[in-house]
Amino acid sequence: REGFFQMESQKDSEFKVVTIPDVPGFKITKVIGLVNGLSPRTRGIGGVIRGALQSIGGGEITAFTSEIEKARVDAVSRAIRQARKRGANAIVGLDMETSDMGGEASYITLVSATGTAVVIEAV
Repeated sequence: REGFFQMESQKDSEFKVVTIPDVPGFKITKVIGLVNGLSPRTRGIGGVIRGALQSIGGGEITAFTSEIEKARVDAVSRAIRQARKRGANAIVGLDMETSDMGGEASYITLVSATGTAVVIEAV
């Protein structure tokens, strides 16, 4: 369904996560508050070398693509776990961000997922 994050685990896929302020077909009955999930990833020396070699030819650096995708899924899953612990059944307004930690020579990328945990019910 468009607008919903696709998660790998069945348990997480039953939990609604959207980037918009409401969930189509549902009403928000309770706002619980801010939740976030963080996933710091290090690019091991092998990945750095593969990435450097791929960058010579230009285009996508596939050595990093799969790691960033794993980090995205982990960050959203962690936000979902935090929201569930607080009694939510959905997250609205999810925002994804990435940043490099440690300056220009950094091999650590941080992926964060931040949103508002809510309780929803079908209308």
